[in-house]
Amino acid sequence: MEYMQVQTPKYDCLLFDLDDTLYPLSTGLQAAVLTNIQAYMIEKLGVEESKIPDLCDLLYKNYGTTMSGLRAIGYDFDYDEYHSFVHGRLPYENLKPDPVLRSLLLSLPIRKVIFTNADRVHAVKALTKLGLEDCFEGILCFETLNPTHKNTASDDEDDIEFLGSTEPSRRCSNPEIFDIIAHFLKPDAGSANLPKTPIICKPSESAIERALKIANIDPHRTLFFEDSVRNIQSGKRVGLDTVLVGKSQRVKGSDYALESIHNLREAIPELWEGDKVTYTGVAVEAASVTAYSLA
Repeated sequence: MEYMQVQTPKYDCLLFDLDDTLYPLSTGLQAAVLTNIQAYMIEKLGVEESKIPDLCDLLYKNYGTTMSGLRAIGYDFDYDEYHSFVHGRLPYENLKPDPVLRSLLLSLPIRKVIFTNADRVHAVKALTKLGLEDCFEGILCFETLNPTHKNTASDDEDDIEFLGSTEPSRRCSNPEIFDIIAHFLKPDAGSANLPKTPIICKPSESAIERALKIANIDPHRTLFFEDSVRNIQSGKRVGLDTVLVGKSQRVKGSDYALESIHNLREAIPELWEGDKVTYTGVAVEAASVTAYSLA
C-alpha cells in the first residue's frame, strides 16, 4: 500500500529590499535621493559644497548609508526631519502601479516581508504607488532597527512594532566633527579607527540579524532579494540565500541574479511548487502545513 508524504518547501519567507529592487533604477528616485541628501548637508548641516562629493563617497563606502556616516562623524540632526527632507520631495509620480509584479507576489504561497533602510513613510508611499501595499506581511524599516528612546523600549523584542516606533527622533550632541576626508588622505589610513555610528542599517550583518530576529525569520529558510551587492554579501554571511536584482550575472554571494524582478517566475520557478507530494510504500507521519495569509 502506498502512503502520501508531504515534503516541506525550501523557503518559508521571501525578504525583499524596496528601492531599486521592486522598481527599476530608471525611475529616477535614487538620483533624486542623492541630490536631496547633498542639499540637506549644505542647507541644514552647513557642509561646504566643495566637500560634498568626496564626503558622500567616503560615508557611503564606510558606513553603508550617508545618513549613518554623518551621525558617526559627529553631525547631529533629527532623523524624521532628515527623512522628510530627503524623501519628501521625491518624484513619486514616476512610480506607477505594477499589476504584473502584484500578480506574481500574490500568487506566491510564501510569507513575504519588506526590509529597507528607508523610513516607514517612504516605504508605505512607494508600495502604495506601485499598488503593492497589501502584498507583504510587514515592513522592516529604519524605525524598526533604530528605536528612538532605547530606555523606554520593551525588553521583549517581539513587542517592537513591525514598522518601528512612532516617538520623536532622538538627538545626540557631538560638537566635534571627525574629518574623514583628511583621515583618508593619510598614507596609512584605514577604516579600523573610524568613529562608530549609532545607526543600525544594512549592510551591517548585525543589522540584518536583528531584523530577522524581530520578524521571527529563519535565515536558513529565507530568500533575500536585493539590488546592492554589499547587502547581498552580508545577507549570505548570516545564512540567507540571495537574489541579486537588476543584474543578469551572479556575483560572489548571490545564489541567483534577476535583470528585473519581473523575471522571478522564469528564474526561480520552484517558489511556486509549494508542498510536493510523493508516494512511498512505507508509512510516514503526516506533516503539518502552515498557511500564511496576507496582512
